[in-house]
Amino acid sequence: MTTQTHLIRSRRFVPLFVTQLLNAFNDNLFKNAMVLFVVYEVYRSEQAEAQFSAIASGLFILPFFLLSAIAGQLADMRDKARIIRIVKAAEIGIMLVGAAGLYLAWEGFHTTTVAIPLMLLALTGMGVHSTFFGPIKYAILPQHLHQDEVLAGTGLVEAGTYIAILAGTIIAGWIPVEWAAAAVILTALVGYAVSREVPPAPPFNQPEPLDYHFVRASITLVRNTSHDRRVFLAIMAISFFWTVGTVLFVQFPPLAKNVLSASKEVASLFLVIFSVGVAIGSMSVNALLKGTVSARYSPPSVIVMGLFVVAFFEVCREWAPNTGGGLLNVAQFMAEPLAIPLMLCLLGIAVSGGMFVVPLYAFLTTFVDKAQTSRTIAANNIVNSGAMVIGSLLATGLSAAGVPIVQQLLLSAAMCLVSAWIARKLVLAERQAMKTETPTKQAQ
Repeated sequence: MTTQTHLIRSRRFVPLFVTQLLNAFNDNLFKNAMVLFVVYEVYRSEQAEAQFSAIASGLFILPFFLLSAIAGQLADMRDKARIIRIVKAAEIGIMLVGAAGLYLAWEGFHTTTVAIPLMLLALTGMGVHSTFFGPIKYAILPQHLHQDEVLAGTGLVEAGTYIAILAGTIIAGWIPVEWAAAAVILTALVGYAVSREVPPAPPFNQPEPLDYHFVRASITLVRNTSHDRRVFLAIMAISFFWTVGTVLFVQFPPLAKNVLSASKEVASLFLVIFSVGVAIGSMSVNALLKGTVSARYSPPSVIVMGLFVVAFFEVCREWAPNTGGGLLNVAQFMAEPLAIPLMLCLLGIAVSGGMFVVPLYAFLTTFVDKAQTSRTIAANNIVNSGAMVIGSLLATGLSAAGVPIVQQLLLSAAMCLVSAWIARKLVLAERQAMKTETPTKQAQ
């Protein structure tokens, strides 16, 4: 905790931390304002709503899959702080397009032919923006922080990200959509101003030519990253985790509306609880590990997460339909007998998920050469986004096939088992590496 308090006061860390907070806040304010408006005000079918939610998630994720290799190369070969400023300047233009879409949707001006395409275009643009920012937000930490500060810094970034997601999600669910249009532009402007205070982070080696062939660059990047078994297994485990997260986030709005008869404020509350839980899990695992980078808590954490998903499924299945007509507001929802068990299950999913994923991100920045850190994060983003796109397609396909939203929760629980298996292999690889390294140190 002392290390965390020290970092919060350090110029080496604070501008990047705040820039990332604003980035995550704006992403989620815009995305949730868009999805909640379309699900609750435009479509009137569970199938159409679930498909739109999945398409929106897929469009946001797709740039990570296509452009992460280029983003990783760029971040390792150029000044990371300068790239951050360029990316944040681009966010202002993207949010102008997104705000126009939100405003036109509010006005009801060609909602399906003009407003929604503009919003989806801006969402894809934010995916591109986050693709180029993503490798930097973790890779810059070992460059600005001391070795014993990296895990604490990673935990703070992860926890702060989810607090920002929480704030963006709350506001998206409660303010009018026209206010959200103004807020996303204002946040982009503030984010750019703060990004100018991030200290320089020049490349460790001389700049090299970039490979702009994204397919070849992606394959090369993932292949090169796979040489360290611990890093490769961490990437695979994170990928399955975010596939689970993607499926859950796709399901929340239509599940709240069609299964629980709940308003968009309740759907927003679900996302809030999830975000708070991940933040709690992020901070908790850092306290348990006491600054040591290790995956030993990851396998049991994701097993517990899967159990909570099954419990969430059971509560949703037993939920009594609202016979009074209309959608339940937050107060009415909280008065339902199963509301508290349902929210506790959701909180359990999130806390255990946060405990699972934070040490794995620390692996990616700790066990590789600092000159390769951004490319390692980029390789992780490529594999993650590929898995998440598959998750979105699965959710879309299951909805199109008429599989109820509640039944789709079991898919998330099954994927938790795969994550646990991979995380267990990572722990074994970690122990093997420690045995190999210890005699070497003793010989020295």
